Amino acid sequence: ERAARVIGMPLTEAQCAEALNRLELPTVAEDGRLTVTAPPYRFDLAIEEDLIEEVARMVGFDHLPTTSPIGPITPRINPENTRSRFAVRRALASLGYQETINFSFVEAHWEHDLAGNADPIRLLNPIASQMSVMRSSLMGSLLHNLKFNLDRRAERVRIFELGRVFLRDATVKSTDTTVAGIHQPVRVAGLVYGRANALQWGVKEGVADFFDAKGDVEALLAPRQAVFEPAQHPAMHPGRCARVLLDGRDIGFVGELHPRWRQTHELAQAPQLFELDLDAVLDRTVPAFSGVSKFQAVQRDIAVILPEETPFADLLAAIRSAPQAAELLRDVLLFDVFRPAPGATLHAGGLATGEKSLAVRITLNSDSGTLTEAQIDVAMASILACVSERTGARLR
Repeated sequence: ERAARVIGMPLTEAQCAEALNRLELPTVAEDGRLTVTAPPYRFDLAIEEDLIEEVARMVGFDHLPTTSPIGPITPRINPENTRSRFAVRRALASLGYQETINFSFVEAHWEHDLAGNADPIRLLNPIASQMSVMRSSLMGSLLHNLKFNLDRRAERVRIFELGRVFLRDATVKSTDTTVAGIHQPVRVAGLVYGRANALQWGVKEGVADFFDAKGDVEALLAPRQAVFEPAQHPAMHPGRCARVLLDGRDIGFVGELHPRWRQTHELAQAPQLFELDLDAVLDRTVPAFSGVSKFQAVQRDIAVILPEETPFADLLAAIRSAPQAAELLRDVLLFDVFRPAPGATLHAGGLATGEKSLAVRITLNSDSGTLTEAQIDVAMASILACVSERTGARLR
């Protein structure tokens, strides 16, 4: 009875005894029980299941019944507008990053300093005293990896990690894959330190800055275009940190490490960091056909004077919101920023103290015909009026 239950097919006492006798195993049958004495050379027979395995082998695996699974089997096919995690890893590797794998439990002060988490999820039985809490950010692990590499004389470090973080959330219920009160999203984070490019002769050597990390984030999310706006993060420089928005949704941060933590970790240069929700990174736009205009594009350059505190994003939003230029506008490119020298009493171009000049190139085009001077003038007038109204800018 035990053999039939383990193997999953009906067996009689005679079948079991015959199988064991064929193997020359001394067997005694008594009231539905088989007592077997294993020879000394059969050192592989130690427990009851070993004998049941021998019975199944001698009866024949081809006699085992075919049993259909109880639950339905549905293949999981990723939709066309979703890419795999491997594709994200490959994209970051093509940008020069190397993947790291770290523990999910970290030091408590990392959570307080780098994530601003005053109440992290604590472990009841940590494997080490310094790994006592679950991480809510991947940045602490990447900084630890950076310090490990710098201590071994690495000069240029570009690393990333895909991993879970653990956040308190009372709305999460306990299921087969979740724990009540704990949200476990997966994030992707990266760190850039040292030279912007590997050692070479063709490009002037320079230290990686905020815009290098921002460019990598844009390349990772391409062809979707993210919006970056100034933000504050406990781990990042207050003036060199941006929130990443995708379709109006906050998906993470990018910025330079805060000077306080740079000094704490004794870093000669400031590393650049980013951390994004992986679900947002996995979403992609399904390619769709779009015709190329047969008519020549038109470019116009304008330089406007703005208050120093006005970001370029405000100017860009104003240009794109011009009603009479929306159908013709194809691209807006910032190509020059001018600020007067500190302490200068006479500023070129009519700039006053606390002002800056931004020069942009505007590309206009139409799919229906070649643009006339009248159409171009109307579009540019609409852009200038909207820029003046929304930002207070004036032509230089």
